[in-house]
Amino acid sequence: MTQDTFFEVRIDSLAYNGYGVGRVDGKVAFVPLTAPGDVIRGRVVEEKKQLLFGELETLLKPSANRRPPPCPVFGACGGCHWQHLPYDLQVAWKERIFRDMLQRGVNVPEEVFVPAVPSRREWGYRNRMQFKCRLTKQGFIAGFYRRQSHFVIAIDSCPLADSAINETLGRYRRLMGRSSHGDRIPQIDIATDEEGTVRVVVHHLLKEDGALVDHLLPEAIAAGDSLYLQAGRNHTLRRLHGRGRLFIHPLAAAEQPRLGHEAGSFSQINAGQNRRLVGELVDMAGLTGKERVLDLFCGIGNLSLPLALFAGEVVGVENYPAAVAAAERNAAENSIANARFLVGDANTWQAAPESFEVVVLDPPREGAYATVKGLLRLKPQKIIYVSCNPATLARDLVPLVHCGYEVSRARAYDFFPQTYHIEGLVLLERRK
Repeated sequence: MTQDTFFEVRIDSLAYNGYGVGRVDGKVAFVPLTAPGDVIRGRVVEEKKQLLFGELETLLKPSANRRPPPCPVFGACGGCHWQHLPYDLQVAWKERIFRDMLQRGVNVPEEVFVPAVPSRREWGYRNRMQFKCRLTKQGFIAGFYRRQSHFVIAIDSCPLADSAINETLGRYRRLMGRSSHGDRIPQIDIATDEEGTVRVVVHHLLKEDGALVDHLLPEAIAAGDSLYLQAGRNHTLRRLHGRGRLFIHPLAAAEQPRLGHEAGSFSQINAGQNRRLVGELVDMAGLTGKERVLDLFCGIGNLSLPLALFAGEVVGVENYPAAVAAAERNAAENSIANARFLVGDANTWQAAPESFEVVVLDPPREGAYATVKGLLRLKPQKIIYVSCNPATLARDLVPLVHCGYEVSRARAYDFFPQTYHIEGLVLLERRK
């Protein structure tokens, strides 16, 4: 086969990249926006020796598993992958994919897997969004990139976003439509928290931003928004109005600790799922009040500070100085004195001669292979790995399992309904 040739295939399963999977002439075919049970006509996009990547051309026989996607730009927008699948089926496939990847990569036994945790909110769960912007002949638009491109698809609202974000997007889209600077605004970030604060970051390409400030500030003041301008990377962030900090409650919605995070710092986008995962992680740690805990990639203290309530001492390591400053401030504001935070690269940070009974790590998508090799020298009794990428998770578990640890519990969490993304929580314990 070559590009611009066509094929027919029955879709039998789903892959971690969100594609439907079938077989064509002995090759594994990957086709986005399909469902198990579909019979489709596809167009070849790329062909390899044993793999075929295609695009859906015609749905010859739709699967009984399909549902109508509610978003009018689904399929064109690159943000969602599975709106056409009922939510319970999405969760079932995420659980299966997570289990299969860990069993193939690390031979994790079946009995250690526990059921996946679905999000209580299938829609409206995202508490922060980045909207791409463009000035067109029809006016100023905001939305998301078209799948596999940098073409901006305009939206009125996003069904994944919190209602406060959608309302704010409408206001700032209208505001920028009345501005003379619309062609210099590439992105608008909007975030909110459970306390009702809305934070807006307007990215711009202007040499002088005084006129833009004059245009935006009255709207922010009238609405009570926290407003920032950003002219490049995070160090160019400038607060114009509002308190700036948003807050999360990682253990319970109305209880301590209450953790603040500034614009430019990382925080989980699904607050309810974050609480459930943190609660299970604290239970996994099994702390008695005497243990020393090491939290690598600690960020603002999302895991460190809840653990500190039950530990003897927690040490957090993070390479982003602003996040470490936020973690220290959060510890002080919550009167947590047994947590300390260090600026350092978790992949190279050497803890010796210190010792820890429990090590927690929550790395970015590329994982923490170098960190894992260092953990073998520390030899903690427990390692708890929070992962946003089951492929790198499986890779990182291999040296641990080969060098004295066993996986005793593994669970998939769905932080991102309508997408293929999977959060994983794995407990490893040192064999005696």
